[in-house]
Amino acid sequence: MKHPSYFFFSTLSLYAQLIPIGTPVPRTAKLPVVFVNGYEYNCAAASFSHTFGVADQVLQANGQTSLFFNYCDVPGMPNIETLAAVFAGFLSGLRYQDGQSVDTVDVVAHSMGGLIVRSYLSGKQSASGVFSPPSATHIRKIVFLGTPHFGTGITMGLAFTPELEELSSGSRFLFDLGTWNQGSDDLRGSEAIAVIGNGGTGLATTQGFDDGVVALTSASLGFYMPGRTRVLPLCHVDGGGLLSIALFCGPNTNGIAHIHAATEDLARTVVSFLNGTVDWKNIGTAAEQNALLAVNGGIYVTVRNASDANLRTDSVTAASLGKTKQLNLSSNDVAYTDMFTAGPATLTPIAGSQQVSENLPLPAAAVDPIVLKPGPAIARVFPAASAVFPLSVAPGMIVSIYGRSLGTQGDAQVLLGSSQQLSLYYAAADQINAVMPESASGLVKLTVQNSAGKNTVNLLVEAAIPAIFTQDGSGKGAAYAVNASTGALVTAGSPLHAGDYMVLALTGLGATQTINGLDYAKQQPTVTIGGKDCPVTYAGRIPGFPGLDQINCIVPTGISPNSAAPVVVTSGTRASNSVTVAVQ
Repeated sequence: MKHPSYFFFSTLSLYAQLIPIGTPVPRTAKLPVVFVNGYEYNCAAASFSHTFGVADQVLQANGQTSLFFNYCDVPGMPNIETLAAVFAGFLSGLRYQDGQSVDTVDVVAHSMGGLIVRSYLSGKQSASGVFSPPSATHIRKIVFLGTPHFGTGITMGLAFTPELEELSSGSRFLFDLGTWNQGSDDLRGSEAIAVIGNGGTGLATTQGFDDGVVALTSASLGFYMPGRTRVLPLCHVDGGGLLSIALFCGPNTNGIAHIHAATEDLARTVVSFLNGTVDWKNIGTAAEQNALLAVNGGIYVTVRNASDANLRTDSVTAASLGKTKQLNLSSNDVAYTDMFTAGPATLTPIAGSQQVSENLPLPAAAVDPIVLKPGPAIARVFPAASAVFPLSVAPGMIVSIYGRSLGTQGDAQVLLGSSQQLSLYYAAADQINAVMPESASGLVKLTVQNSAGKNTVNLLVEAAIPAIFTQDGSGKGAAYAVNASTGALVTAGSPLHAGDYMVLALTGLGATQTINGLDYAKQQPTVTIGGKDCPVTYAGRIPGFPGLDQINCIVPTGISPNSAAPVVVTSGTRASNSVTVAVQ
């Protein structure tokens, strides 16, 4: 008997919008969707329907056009970084039927296809640790389907192509990709979810913990943010093929990317997420509620010396709650495990003569990439006013560098590149406040060094990253704002009124130009109070305070009396933290 949706799809297929490569893209009310396939054992058989089934027909019914980036069309056996570079050219070459560039797309990626997308977003180069991220990503949303963000163990001994070598658990490629921006990967702020499967037989890892190829921790988006991973009872591909022959998946299982009908959970998840509805949050199981993921996490570890040089690693042992485990170590470079009890843990590496244990919390439902080293260690670099997402800073901004053993005033130094020293406002073991130079741009190296050693991280610098100071220093709640007419701090007892000039303290307006003795922001921001435009009369540096910015704007009429009216500053494409001011 035919599936109930057969007649629907047999009719719809006449109008399916899978746009051939090189063909102009029709404009619709919704963004085009680019599908990227995963590793193909037999590239000659690679096709859209082979990987994604009738996904194009489902999206056509939803008012979307589909495009297919088939990595198998790239000749030879290139590495994932090369495939990402070709993908970049693919995106830049897309044109609508009116000749205009397709500026933004959504992406659905299966397995290795997700790593191609992540490599593109980070600008990862073939040389280890080298990145050249694109200035504009052109991607709004991403659906990862069974992507081995931290590898798969079933390629061990089979890594006879560059792709398989990079896909293998514990590869340097995966560690570098997972730590390219301040020791993590924020996907450049693209909104993303992952659909991951636990329909494997357990032969690859543990029963209920994989899709026949990828462990749940490896496929989880927990490294990006919580609440973005859904677990479905699916295998990596449809049953009946090589994975079934090898007993990794059953013969009748459904694959994690192959859509057979619009009514399937997979199809409903993809459509809901791309449409911006919350239905996908009720399909399958959240990673944080899965019986195994809720109590286990994965670990990736490299070991460095105090001077931040990578060491040949002999072993790494993890201990938690009376349990110990020696991590896998295939290359004396990256130690790893897919499953270890989440919570407080002690990691003990042996790397030649260096044996330094470190106590740290291991998160559940994610893989945590960790650098073990003595001396200073940078955990995160945020605008001094507030934490932001994605992870970027701006030229001329005051940044707060958090970590451990960072040094003290007089001992600690912060460098950009190899020699440009930053001015410091404050230095202590767990935090340094420094001023970014106005010349900073793109992906730069930021180093903290002191008498105990040094540590370097990549830091992405964008044109402007506005961050508003708050009265309690939390980055939330009441803004640090002054009524210019009275000089009083704006509070519930001293509110603003329509026509008042509000002076807002912030950082991150970016590079400046001097006009009549004042340093104006080159990229002019906008301000809203309660959703209404607050006309800006000045935006730039506060004289005498490097890195500290102010915005003067005129409080608009029509704001309902509110002790906590929301205030947002936008510069270019970046919006600030949302804070509040009292308006009467």
